[in-house]
Amino acid sequence: MAKARKKTKGKADELVAAEMESVAESRLSRQLGLVLQALRGSAVGRILLWLIVALVAVVVATAFGQVHLNRWNQPFYDALSRRDFNDFMTQLGVFFMIVGCLLVLNVIQRWIVEHLKLRLREGLTRDLVQHWMQPRRAFWLASAGAMGVNPDQRMQEDARKFTELSADLGVGLLQASILFVTFAGVLWGLSTDFSFRIGDADYAVPGFMLWAAIAYALIGSLLSYWIGRSLIGSNAERYAREADLRFALVRVNEHLDGISLARGEADEGRRINRYIDDTLRSMRRLATEHTNLTWVTSGFGWITNIAPTLVAVPLYFNGKISFGGLMMAAAAFTQAQSSLRWFVDNFSTIADWRAGLLRVASFRQALLMDQGLDQPERRIAYMQGEPDRLLIENLQIEAQSGREQIEEAQVSIAAGRRVRVASAPGTSKTLLFRALAGLWPWGSGRIEMPPSEVIFYVPRGTPYLPSGTLREALAYPDAADRFEAPHYPKALERLGLIRLIPLLDEARRWDRELSQDEQLSLAFARMLLQRPAWVLLDDAFSALEAGSLDRVVDVLRSELADAAVIHIGAAVQGHEDLFDQMLQLVRMPEPAMPGGDAPAPAAGGL
Repeated sequence: MAKARKKTKGKADELVAAEMESVAESRLSRQLGLVLQALRGSAVGRILLWLIVALVAVVVATAFGQVHLNRWNQPFYDALSRRDFNDFMTQLGVFFMIVGCLLVLNVIQRWIVEHLKLRLREGLTRDLVQHWMQPRRAFWLASAGAMGVNPDQRMQEDARKFTELSADLGVGLLQASILFVTFAGVLWGLSTDFSFRIGDADYAVPGFMLWAAIAYALIGSLLSYWIGRSLIGSNAERYAREADLRFALVRVNEHLDGISLARGEADEGRRINRYIDDTLRSMRRLATEHTNLTWVTSGFGWITNIAPTLVAVPLYFNGKISFGGLMMAAAAFTQAQSSLRWFVDNFSTIADWRAGLLRVASFRQALLMDQGLDQPERRIAYMQGEPDRLLIENLQIEAQSGREQIEEAQVSIAAGRRVRVASAPGTSKTLLFRALAGLWPWGSGRIEMPPSEVIFYVPRGTPYLPSGTLREALAYPDAADRFEAPHYPKALERLGLIRLIPLLDEARRWDRELSQDEQLSLAFARMLLQRPAWVLLDDAFSALEAGSLDRVVDVLRSELADAAVIHIGAAVQGHEDLFDQMLQLVRMPEPAMPGGDAPAPAAGGL
């Protein structure tokens, strides 16, 4: 059995890892499809469409203005070559008119682009959060290995950077495409009758300047891709290392008391420094690759200063264009070549964008997966049963540490019953608690829940207290106005939390200000306020002080006398008569299912 466990790998982990690898190796179209699906289905989908339509219209108008500005070069420089002051002043006035219109268009374009970034981020982030906050999905994803690590970074930082880069690159590509189409015609018209002489023969090359611009940009693009293609993986690696470092820092900050009491600052410092080393190593690799890419981008940038004139000068020396025509041709070549050079100039940014796309698309794909829950033989069957009854049949719980089961093959718990589940050595009470709560579906058997009846869950350890006022923490997850105002102080007083009554409407970090006993008592005050029909506890009584325990038991015997209570854990000292039914959780001697493909428990421990 030990050998079998060694070979065990979480099924959910394997599925998510395989799907992530599939997304990583898939074509760009599939990765973009995952993101576009999120944006189309978001509330801002229609707004995005109108912003894109407006952006295209503004870019086309800007290209039209730039064509006129390019044509302006010929009469302006011809006026200079003729020393015609009146024509020079006229052309200067035309210049300011064209530039004024282009300035207005540039301002409008900037407004559209900034709002496009905002709406893209809104649509993508809300979609990711919506899927992440589906019932139990975040918990299952956290149990599924590497993909569940640092989801906050993927939804916040990765989504922000990806949407901003998408807007900037998208607008740049749109402008480059429209400008190239526009100025390609200009270049073709200028060099339509171009020819060069070899010996005694003339060889015509129609559109010579256009083909020169295309060849120049193509060479730069191929060199950029060849030298900088590894930037995509390096950027993704850096994002992962940055996320690990941030997680380590946050984790230390959240456990300062335990670290300080154990005098573990030096050890934690060494751990953090290892994460810093990993981050710096990935940054050094990126720095080297960016430096290598600069040989191409900067080299082509410098050559571009003279390349347009060199390409156009044969037409000037052949007398086919004037000096003004030379300047117009050079400017047109610069515009067309700049459009074609878009890939060269933006390759490092494109690599950064592709890394962000990969992380966002992989995360969204993981959110859309069923985490292996589509295999009936690997999951516990949850269904609605009869009112006022909870039924458990042949329940077996599967994890990497082994398999456990309720010793009784069939258990029927009626409303109002008080049941204690005792656990044999080596078994996990928390896994059973999670299985009954629907958080841990890996295993076999069936659980029939009472329909439309509220079940109040109290996990082991410190309960979750949401940020906000104490009143909101008591009403959680409902709105505070659902319960009558006088019930709040009564619940606090009943559980011995009188000192908190004046603080009901203060917003604080209650998880830091209250002791563990007070936080647990607050959880039971929430239970009293909400009056559930069923209460499921994961050994929660053992952490209460004697006085607090007596108050909780008294509440269960009086105000909540009709509520069913299932307590997974040891007997309640001094209140052994609280329970009228006993169940046993035992470890299975042999694997219940071949292969042992179960996920590892989520962070938080058993």
